[in-house]
Amino acid sequence: MKLYHTAILAMAATITCSCTGEKDYKTDEIGINVTPTENREYSYTDKKAGYWYGTTHQEELQWYSGWNMAKKRILADYTVFVDGAALDRKEADCTVYPDRLERKWSNALETFRMMDDLPVIHIAVETDAAETSLNLDRSLITETYTSDGYEFFIPGEAPDKRIMLAGDGAKGFVLTYGTEDECRTLLSEFLTNGDALMQARKDRINSLVTEYNPVKSNLPELDKALDWITITMDELITEQQGNGIYAGLPWFNEYWGRDMFISMPGACLVTGQFDVAKQILKDFVQLQDTDPASETYGRIPNRANLEGILYNTTDGTPRLVIQALELAEYSGDTEFLRELYPAIKMSIDASIANYTDQYGYLTHADADTWMDVKRNGIPGSPRGNRANDIQALWYKQLVAGSKIAAMMDDTGSAEEWSGLAQMLASHFEKDFCDKASYVIYDHLNTDGSADLQFRPNQLYCFDLVSDSDFKQRVTRRVWEELVYPWGVASLAQWDPQFHPQHENWHYYHKDDAYHNGTIWLWNNGEAMQRMIEYGQKEEAWKLFKNMNRQALHEGAVGSLSENADAHPREGQSWVKRSGTFLQAWSNAEHLRVWYQYFLGIRPDMLEGRIIIDPQLPSEVTSLETSVKIGGGTLQCDLTGGVLLELRISEFHALHCFV
Repeated sequence: MKLYHTAILAMAATITCSCTGEKDYKTDEIGINVTPTENREYSYTDKKAGYWYGTTHQEELQWYSGWNMAKKRILADYTVFVDGAALDRKEADCTVYPDRLERKWSNALETFRMMDDLPVIHIAVETDAAETSLNLDRSLITETYTSDGYEFFIPGEAPDKRIMLAGDGAKGFVLTYGTEDECRTLLSEFLTNGDALMQARKDRINSLVTEYNPVKSNLPELDKALDWITITMDELITEQQGNGIYAGLPWFNEYWGRDMFISMPGACLVTGQFDVAKQILKDFVQLQDTDPASETYGRIPNRANLEGILYNTTDGTPRLVIQALELAEYSGDTEFLRELYPAIKMSIDASIANYTDQYGYLTHADADTWMDVKRNGIPGSPRGNRANDIQALWYKQLVAGSKIAAMMDDTGSAEEWSGLAQMLASHFEKDFCDKASYVIYDHLNTDGSADLQFRPNQLYCFDLVSDSDFKQRVTRRVWEELVYPWGVASLAQWDPQFHPQHENWHYYHKDDAYHNGTIWLWNNGEAMQRMIEYGQKEEAWKLFKNMNRQALHEGAVGSLSENADAHPREGQSWVKRSGTFLQAWSNAEHLRVWYQYFLGIRPDMLEGRIIIDPQLPSEVTSLETSVKIGGGTLQCDLTGGVLLELRISEFHALHCFV
């Protein structure tokens, strides 16, 4: 039995974080140098609706290369010329920084930057040469013209907009996007305030790893990886369609309800961006299906973009309700819940009326879980009609909804939902758990029979199982059968449907492998959490380190990918990444498990308490960090996994369980 020591703290003095220790910008210290042989991908967003995706040294175009704006590809690439000769990227010394990319040749230095909240790109070229110029790739351009000395380019996918190219000896080259008048206004604003805009962006990005989430340990690689993953995660928090979180880049630059709320703890809560999280919740409930005659009544969107909304998912809506409560626990604020409560109540009441069976289980279609791929209309991994993780999410939605209803003085709903949650839990362990084989069935089929495929979804169901020994054995079996050095597979390799590589076109379509063997990095977070809970932090740490390795040394700079193969290709010792090069829930779950389980910081400001239970691996011998909670900051100094000092600012009557 674990014993907790309770300290009641009532401090009001503000304490400056001592773990940054920086003289200059930390973002300048963590740049990643990339060689021509490595030729890594990189990305930046404008935090609004635009992003740039490229490779450090390659000039041949990749899918979605260049400037993308609001789901439209508008510019593939550009080439810098010095004294009439093109600068060859393959010969450049390239360093990727969080706020800029630098390519250096013997005769020139190119610096690429985007701006926050504005469709403006600045490309500076420092050189002693007499003449520099910038040529834009025309592969996505349908027409060009000159007006008042400026060049304008019409993108084929956005013919009502323009890209404007302007060159200035002092300001470098400036690209703006919009109508012709908007482009001119943007150029004028940049020429007037460009230095301040670039500085503000740099300050904001730097604050993510110095003010919000500073970390300093005895392992520089750990610190650097956490910094980068925090920054690229924040890159995906945008305002394209209200506030939201892109599911990933390059092609998921849109809002997916499931992905967004899986990502919210790592993207916004552990990073202390509570106001951002509140606005995301408020904006996304505006897209709820409120038509009582609709078959998806009460649901929030599965996918929302500027071209339409789809409601074809069961799990996004429970996750929104769960995150509303968790945000209140982190922030201590409940007022925003009043605005959300009508949508929360509608979501639960609609599910009770339309989607639950006689046992309280939440029913759904075959492809309405996160394993949602279809090819020619046929689900690739059918999980209807009662998936185990959906029941766990429904249970947590009912529990969270009941607590929120009580805060709103809706006693009737609170009691009804709490009762339904108890009924659900009373059936689940009997119907889903095979105590002899140490497995939680992946789903119950429509006829009530149990599906026997071995998948990672069972790790998400532990709230519905009371048998602690059984859960520990399930964790061990999942780790042994599904967890590889590079992540958690979606299906056991002994299954006839197992496909070891995501993309192996000579043998099968990639969608056949997508959820049938392919590694999904977002599941790493839950797998590591369960291992830590059962005393296996060193094993969890091995996987965590391998993810840090990916962010720093392979693939897209600072990013974690969507997928990876389960088995390496012939002649390789490591697997190939696949899917999106930057996936929100991969980054977010990595950050969540670090803060909530390796550091062990789990707040509940509604109860006035924080549990601090560090489970650092032996390799981490010293660590200083701070975490934003409520209106204050929790600062920790640990050595050898032992909490040496705990400093708290701006908290009152707070119980810390250490």
